[in-house]
Amino acid sequence: MRYRMTFVAGLAVGYVLGSRAGRERYEQIKRAARRVADNPTVQGAAGLVGAQVTKAADVAKDKVRERVPFLASRDGTGTGWPEEERKPEESGLPY
Repeated sequence: MRYRMTFVAGLAVGYVLGSRAGRERYEQIKRAARRVADNPTVQGAAGLVGAQVTKAADVAKDKVRERVPFLASRDGTGTGWPEEERKPEESGLPY
């Protein structure tokens, strides 16, 4: 939601700086943006989108951890490499 507001604010500022509408038009745009941002429907939709993005990021992170052995340690300790010594050709990496 914060990013959306930043984007809208950036658009408003860009419009004002790029035009000769002045302070009155800027205040009008600012009020309209605030009304949209404060709308409960918009806030709910932003919350849902944020939750979906978080879920997709978690899925992507898990897939990366499956493919890159040294990222597999989920508890933050160690490197994720197995304890026994492995030869590079056994790691499954192409190099």
